Amino acid sequence: MARIKRGVHGRKHHRKVMKLTKGFRAARRRNYKVANEALLHSLAYAYRDRRVRKRDFRSLWISRINAAVRKEGMSYSVFMNGLKKSGVTLNRKALAELAVSDSAAFGSLLKMAKDSHGKASTSSA
Repeated sequence: MARIKRGVHGRKHHRKVMKLTKGFRAARRRNYKVANEALLHSLAYAYRDRRVRKRDFRSLWISRINAAVRKEGMSYSVFMNGLKKSGVTLNRKALAELAVSDSAAFGSLLKMAKDSHGKASTSSA
């Protein structure tokens, strides 16, 4: 059987890894063995954190809505339940943006939520 020489392909893979580790520090950029390890970790973190980013933003939006709603003496869960009952289908991202930038519009949503929550509590009693 003929001998297979892998020098060209090995060098090509090394070049590819070293190109991807540009911007890393110290041996993580210069030494192939260390760079390859760092690259594998960085790609794994990137994949994982693309999903984590979505969770983090949702948590941030909920915190902003909660802060804005508590100023008016209502809890987040009561507010969201009131919006749902009144038929408002804005997502948390839009609600958080309104809470931060347009307090008048958010105030009207808060009023709607209070009214629909008030109706629900009187009708169930």
